Amino acid sequence: MNVLSYRPAPDEVSYTFGGRPAVRKVAPGTILEIYTEDCFGGRVRTLDDLPSAVCHLSSLNPVTGPFHVEGAQPGDTIALHFVSITPARDWAVSTTFPHFGALTRTQSTALLHPPLEERVWRYDIDLARGVAVFEARRSEFRMELPLDPMHGTVGVAPAAGEARMTITPDAHGGNMDTPELRAGTTIYLGVNVEGGLFAIGDGHARQGHGEVCGTAVESAMNTVVAVELIKNVATPWPRLENDHSLMSSGSARPLEDAYRISQHDLVTWSATLTGLDELDAYQLVSQAGVAPVGNVCDPNYTMVAAIPKTYLNSPQVYEGAHARLRALGQLYLGSA
Repeated sequence: MNVLSYRPAPDEVSYTFGGRPAVRKVAPGTILEIYTEDCFGGRVRTLDDLPSAVCHLSSLNPVTGPFHVEGAQPGDTIALHFVSITPARDWAVSTTFPHFGALTRTQSTALLHPPLEERVWRYDIDLARGVAVFEARRSEFRMELPLDPMHGTVGVAPAAGEARMTITPDAHGGNMDTPELRAGTTIYLGVNVEGGLFAIGDGHARQGHGEVCGTAVESAMNTVVAVELIKNVATPWPRLENDHSLMSSGSARPLEDAYRISQHDLVTWSATLTGLDELDAYQLVSQAGVAPVGNVCDPNYTMVAAIPKTYLNSPQVYEGAHARLRALGQLYLGSA
């Protein structure tokens, strides 16, 4: 088993997909152990650390990477299987922003009422008990929420030499913020440049669908991923697979376009996998699919379309990469 560990120094993280050289080369079949910082770069630590005071817009949402996958060329697909995602600290934070989130005024949503207050919440993380503790700021209310760690930001370099801010999701991946991207899930990303140049960040100890206030329970993470390369198989939008479901994502504004992208990809993918007529696949997805929301606050919104694999006769996708990488991950966990 080839295991590579990488922990970036503060000046080695990236804030774009594309536009940066690789920090390491990774062979297909590698287990990659990485540390990722939270979306504030660890600067928001107390209730008094307002992001506007301790962070700069250009230093939000750092990602670890990019990593060059040996042999990856445009037209291929990189598969990343999340073996484990573990909060790296015993605390995490969340915030509201004056001009960011689904229920506040923004630059493009001009309203007469004042923007929301900027406020910080700090969560205690208890790994042994598997909970994040929410404490209200204006009352004695307290609630233990189950941990459900995931990564909000995963992607590859965009095509045509473009560099995109890590906060923006699109066809290359990016800040999709879907809670479906948890341990046990494999994400498939289409390669646009030599090496693919994938990066990972924005760990969330948990997040509700939509990331409504604009932030999740933001946490630094120790993450283990298994890396694979599928040659000569293109992937138009990020796709996800777990033991039970196949999922397609779409990112755009307005939200209905993100919804259409994800549904279109799942319908056409399902038709290809089953041999169904496209309208028959459309009918099947319409009646058997679900549509979890990724985010409704980023520069592009994200929707996910999912269907249980049993309704597609449990097809093997991407040359069985998910099962193969899951087995590799279990071997790693057994030897750790």
